Amino acid sequence: MDGISLGLASLVVVIVLLALRIPVGVALGGVAFGGIWLFAGPRAAWGTLSQVPYEFTAHWTLSSIPMFLLMGYVAYYSRITEALFRTAQLWLGRLPGGLGIASVSGAAGFAAVTGSSMAAAAAMGRIAVPEMMRLGYNPGFSAGIVAAAGTIGSMIPPSIIMIVYGVFAEVSIGQLFIAGVIPGILTAIFYSIVIATRVTITPSIAPRLAQTPPMSVRMRSLLEIWPFMLLVIGVFGGLFSGIFTPTEAGAVGAFLSCIIALLKRALTWSVIKQATVETIRGTASIFFIAIGAALLTRFLAMTGLPDFLSQHIASMHVSPLVLMIGIAALYLFLGMFLDPLGCMLLTLPIVLPILENQGANLVWFGILLVKFLEVGLITPPVGLNVFVIKEILGNKVPLSKIFGGVTWFIASDIVLIAILVWWPQIALFLPQYVK
Repeated sequence: MDGISLGLASLVVVIVLLALRIPVGVALGGVAFGGIWLFAGPRAAWGTLSQVPYEFTAHWTLSSIPMFLLMGYVAYYSRITEALFRTAQLWLGRLPGGLGIASVSGAAGFAAVTGSSMAAAAAMGRIAVPEMMRLGYNPGFSAGIVAAAGTIGSMIPPSIIMIVYGVFAEVSIGQLFIAGVIPGILTAIFYSIVIATRVTITPSIAPRLAQTPPMSVRMRSLLEIWPFMLLVIGVFGGLFSGIFTPTEAGAVGAFLSCIIALLKRALTWSVIKQATVETIRGTASIFFIAIGAALLTRFLAMTGLPDFLSQHIASMHVSPLVLMIGIAALYLFLGMFLDPLGCMLLTLPIVLPILENQGANLVWFGILLVKFLEVGLITPPVGLNVFVIKEILGNKVPLSKIFGGVTWFIASDIVLIAILVWWPQIALFLPQYVK
């Protein structure tokens, strides 16, 4: 079997294994090892297996992943971010669907200290959904809001997805982080517009609050979010001003979150233990999948499949717009079945050479990729954020109702993707000021 045929066959085997629920890292790494064995012999296979994992994990930039995870888990378990929703609720509660809009704002804020969509959905699911349902919001609508709002965690920095993408694509993580700011804010605005529009059309799904809290109460609530503001200003102020690098920012954030929790007298042994265990578990999972993807990338490069596909597409003279529509369709389809990290790492060995051959800006594509993966998090049949919310709520809301609740948000995401494709400068405006 020639290299191209072996490469294509390996991708088919990977997809079959993933459909059989084989762990993503095992599927990617196992197929890569077997493919190298068949293509270049057992010595090359064992040599690659002994070399690639070390080369990948020794990449200094990846050290920011456990640090940002630790920052987020300390902030979560010490309840540094808990006041965000209460403050947003006091200020936005009187708007149409005000509690839903407050949930989106709270999720955006939580995303700024976690970098994880599912963590943001889980946190807001425990805080916001019960409160909305208590005040008469439609259960499916409430759950759908939080499932969709959690996806903002992938876009607003620090984003674990962006860090891994930056390493694989050899793109500045600092530029990716700042490129995600405007699209992240736009996502929150679009979601808020969707909520207000739906409530305006059907007021019964989200009753308005009976009275507006006094200004003194609302102003006092702003003082309660000082831990969050200090953490955000400390980390991102230093990062975007160039005082420290994205890699150093993770360590600074982890240190600051511990100091703030200590000042709030919330840094208990239980918090330290839970945050550390979750950080280790999350880091190990991310690295295991990424190592499998690195092995697959090495194998596919040996077969020549990426170059073959790039040259084939170039010979077809496909316009950049048609190419991007095809890539979007691929990710939206795969996102229905795969977790975001696995979906990204499975496809990058093929997609990146094609984009480089077309001269695409990889920072801009990184932001589009995050949007594609965000949509996958709430798209049936396997929208992971939807299942996170379902697990939290138990039997209170049927799964079908939650998927029904996210439909409008999927539509708004598709509109935003079209805007980002048509006007790349939305994502590239801020990165031009960061080196």
